[in-house]
Amino acid sequence: MMNKLSCYLFFLLCLSFENSLLSQPDDTLTYVFFAHTYQGGEPDGKKVDFRLEAMDMSQFDRIWLGGDIGAEADLNYVNFLYLDSIFSIRKPGNHWALGNHDTRNENIEWFEEYIGKPRYYAYSENTITTIIMDGNITPLDCESLNEQFNIIKNVCDTISSGYLVFLIHQGLVTGVPGVAGSITYAHTEMKNWLPNCYSDTVTYANTIYPMLVEVENRGVNVLHITGDTGGYHKKYYGVSDDGVEYFAAGLGNGYKILAGIPLDFPDVALVFKHVLSTNVLTWEFVEINDL
Repeated sequence: MMNKLSCYLFFLLCLSFENSLLSQPDDTLTYVFFAHTYQGGEPDGKKVDFRLEAMDMSQFDRIWLGGDIGAEADLNYVNFLYLDSIFSIRKPGNHWALGNHDTRNENIEWFEEYIGKPRYYAYSENTITTIIMDGNITPLDCESLNEQFNIIKNVCDTISSGYLVFLIHQGLVTGVPGVAGSITYAHTEMKNWLPNCYSDTVTYANTIYPMLVEVENRGVNVLHITGDTGGYHKKYYGVSDDGVEYFAAGLGNGYKILAGIPLDFPDVALVFKHVLSTNVLTWEFVEINDL
């Protein structure tokens, strides 16, 4: 039987152990994917969903944006200052895959100047390699289209571990085996989108997807995330026949709430938890009101 001194020493030992656990840094990081975030119903196209304006974004270690962040994001230079004040878009680990609403005023140089990043690029941090794509580029700009494709190819040729995450706005996955066509959950389906100018018969399914399968077969987890959803459908998840994971998530209820319009489905974000010590990345769709 333990005497009083032994019990006290045991208590101190337990307390010391508990404090040591509490003092250890949390090795779990939280990433979030938002898309189609513009408020709607306001004239200058600047405002994002009022719920995101009020949200504590410091809870996220990284913020990934899937496009259509502002209805007229590049209409005025000051819009980028406003969006940065919410999403910290100049932070290296935060990314913005441009949507059609973000670039339709054709002031892309303002984006690159203020954000300090190109419109398409690859970035690696904590075993996650992210490819940020600009699906707005057409064969009218073959130099940029080919350059973007070559970035994708170079990453796919060399990556050997961890996670490969694609961020893009547009639905491009027509023809990927086992995955629903983008039109079933996104606002558009770009069946004829060309990933490069090397041939007029190339598609995402016959050019980019085979590279992703090779990467997946090397043991790298591949995730493709689309942002052009939210107006009607709020989310999508599917796994291709070859193991590549496909996601979509977006908002669209902000103006409806303010106008008192009944809602069909709640808006969601895609939230990831990344345990660094085990390099395990998990995900879930979370309703905006629960963040």
